[in-house]
Amino acid sequence: MFDNKVLVSLHVLSLDKKYDIYLPVNDKIGNISRLFNTTMFDSIDSDSNYMLINVETGEVYKNNTLIRTTDIKNGTKLLLV
Repeated sequence: MFDNKVLVSLHVLSLDKKYDIYLPVNDKIGNISRLFNTTMFDSIDSDSNYMLINVETGEVYKNNTLIRTTDIKNGTKLLLV
């Protein structure tokens, strides 16, 4: 049904909250981080640069990387710091 999206578990460290969210695989990590900062999480500083980290592997994703070229798959646990 969602071939172009992956369902991940996102833990936002600054809010100490977890969200299950679909990410479009053809989007860049930086676009996703910016989307989190400006629309979903009004209570965190949208001017700050946040990073996405894979909780299981410890990989820190570069902002210009497409999600489809990473190890992010359905069920991946991500940390936004």
